[in-house]
Amino acid sequence: MILDADCLRANLAQVEQRIAHACSRSGRVDPPRLLVASKYLAPDEMSVLQGAGIRLVGENRADELEAKWRKWDGVFEFHFIGHLQSRKARQVLPCVTMVHSVESISLVEELDRRTEKQVQVLLEVNMGGEETKYGIFPAAAEAFLERAAAYRKVMFVGLMTMAPLTADPETARPCFRGLRELRDRLATTFTGRYELSELSMGMSNDYEVAVEEGATIVRLGSALFASA
Repeated sequence: MILDADCLRANLAQVEQRIAHACSRSGRVDPPRLLVASKYLAPDEMSVLQGAGIRLVGENRADELEAKWRKWDGVFEFHFIGHLQSRKARQVLPCVTMVHSVESISLVEELDRRTEKQVQVLLEVNMGGEETKYGIFPAAAEAFLERAAAYRKVMFVGLMTMAPLTADPETARPCFRGLRELRDRLATTFTGRYELSELSMGMSNDYEVAVEEGATIVRLGSALFASA
């Protein structure tokens, strides 16, 4: 981990260049948003992100999210990217503009009950079929969104996935392509109820492939916090 803004800026510039090249290879003109996983930093260390010009951060745990939000609200936009238990929904909601990891109707119910305004969420899809990962299977996505449509304050704006971790990023391509194709199909099905524009996919080991396959948000940690 690094805590030096200059080193972080250098890593960030390299990542942005790789994203630009991935966009060029795939004919994209709209680069994805870069979300920085801030679990590596304590609340007092978040200034290094501010100094590097980073504004969008993601947290995995409710307690850490709340502590950082209380100190840095207005400086960063916070997303919740970890597994969210229903009992933590009330704690998370005031801190975030988006929850990336919704995969149960019980959580949808709790978010709808606890929020005072519409909350943007992503449906977490287990594209790799891994038993150790959260998320619903692709075949269940349409029925899930049909049920969730009854909860008017919970607005699904896209899909999220975590590809299987492998040494070769290319092996993640079918996963990312499958998520994009699923999103495109669901966006047509739910026209008028949901605007499913977001694809949160790609992490430090495979983000370039994710960008080529249409990611609108990439979630990076180690690619930015590696020693120069």
